[in-house]
Amino acid sequence: MFDVVTGGAGFIGSHLVDTLVAQGNEVLVIDSLCAGRRETIARHIDGCKVRFVQTDLLGDGWQEHIEGADRLFHLAADPDVRQSAINPDPTMQNNIMATYRVLEAMRLHKVPELVFTSTSTVYGDAKVIPTPEDYAPLLPISVYGASKLACEALISSYCYSFGMKAWIYRFANIVGDRSGHGVITDFIRKLKANPAELEILGDGKQVKSYLEVHECVAAMLFALRAREMVNIFNIGSEDWIDVRSIAEIVAEEMHLPEVKFRFTGGERGWVGDVPKMQLSIERIKSRRWKPELGSRESVRMATRDLLKS
Repeated sequence: MFDVVTGGAGFIGSHLVDTLVAQGNEVLVIDSLCAGRRETIARHIDGCKVRFVQTDLLGDGWQEHIEGADRLFHLAADPDVRQSAINPDPTMQNNIMATYRVLEAMRLHKVPELVFTSTSTVYGDAKVIPTPEDYAPLLPISVYGASKLACEALISSYCYSFGMKAWIYRFANIVGDRSGHGVITDFIRKLKANPAELEILGDGKQVKSYLEVHECVAAMLFALRAREMVNIFNIGSEDWIDVRSIAEIVAEEMHLPEVKFRFTGGERGWVGDVPKMQLSIERIKSRRWKPELGSRESVRMATRDLLKS
C-alpha cells in the first residue's frame, strides 16, 4: 500500500504516519512545516521508511510525487478557529484552495481514494446533541468551520464526477502528545508564564467532547472498511467535559493547587466558539468501534504527555 499524507509532520498527521509505517506501508509525507515539525517523523525519514517532500500545497512541483499512490490522507490545513475570525484569507487559501489543488492532483494522477479530516464545527450551534452525521441544516458559525464544509462539498463533487472514493471524518477535539494548539496547550503555556493565575476565555462553562489522538487514528483507519463513494463519520468520545474542569486537571498535573482562575466572561470563549458540542458516534459504533477513553481521561493523558514533551 502506497499512502500519501499531507500535513504528515503535524499533530495528528505524525501519529497517523507512525501507524502507517508500523503497518509496513510505503509512505510519502508532504508538509510545508509551517505548523508541523520534521522531528516528529525524522526517525522514519532517516530510516528510509518515509519519503518527505517539504513544500506548500499552494505551490507546484509536489503533484508528480503522488503518482501511483493508493490513498491520500489530506490533513494539511489551517486549524486556527480564532484566527480565522481575525484574518480569514489564510483559512480560505490553506483549507479550500489547498484541498481543491489536492483533488486536481489526484484526478490528474489517478489516485483513487481520499481521506479528509473535517471538524465538528461544520455543525455550528447544533440543536441536536449528541449531533449525528445527518444533522441539518449545516450552518457553521466560524470561517474555519465554513472552510471545512466547503472542502467536504468539493470532495463529494469530485467523487461523483471522477469516480473517486472518500472518507470524511468530522472530529471532536483531538488532544495528545505533539499538539501545538488548543485549550490544554494554551493553559500549560499560560501557567508556565504565570503559575499564580490562569486566564480562561469565556465563562468556563463551555462543554465539549475530547478524544486522545491514538484513539482518533485507530478510528480513522477502522472506518476505511466502509466502501461507499463518500463515507462520513463523526469521531469523538461519548461524553464531554467543561473548560473549568480542564483547567483544574492541568493545574493538578502541574502541581499548582493554589492557582486562581480568571474568566474573561461570556458564553463563548471567542468569535466562532461553539459553547456546547458532543458528536453522536453511533454510525462508527454500529461498525463495532468505540473509544476506550472518555473526555476526562483523554484530557488528563494529553496533559501528562504534553508536560513530558
